[in-house]
Amino acid sequence: MEADARRAAVAVIFGPDDELLFIHRAERAGDLWSGHMAFPGGREDPEDESLFATVLRETLEELGLDLSSARCLGALSPLLSPRNTPNRQIHVLPWVFRLDHWPPLFPNEEVAGVVRFDFRRFLAREARGTFPYTWQGTAYDLPCVQLDGTLLWGMSLRMVDEIIEHAEAG
Repeated sequence: MEADARRAAVAVIFGPDDELLFIHRAERAGDLWSGHMAFPGGREDPEDESLFATVLRETLEELGLDLSSARCLGALSPLLSPRNTPNRQIHVLPWVFRLDHWPPLFPNEEVAGVVRFDFRRFLAREARGTFPYTWQGTAYDLPCVQLDGTLLWGMSLRMVDEIIEHAEAG
């Protein structure tokens, strides 16, 4: 981890029938990930005892979803945000959870919407491709998945890809 990187945690949540939950982040000025598809979660607060405490708190704040009694399957590999992240990089630890049923969700102002996708669609490599992205005057073709009008890319897609690797390895 970079010495000056901030820390964050996200919840990769599987529900019944292997549905995977994503949030559509609300449009907010100054938010680098404004409007993106993501997993619920956020930055560590000084009061958080651990990044696991961070992911529980953030998911409860963003969705009204208490994961304290959910089955935690473990953590994925930590990720570091791109070097061009304003201020300083963010070290993100994804935690994987399994729910037996979907409780009611109560998104806060940080969440514009919630979507769930059958994980088998990701395993089948459905809607894989690239999309054009321009950053500071340079054009890129970045990997993505476009499902049902949503665009998943970046760190969230890297997390999904790691889960796919684990699933295919058995």
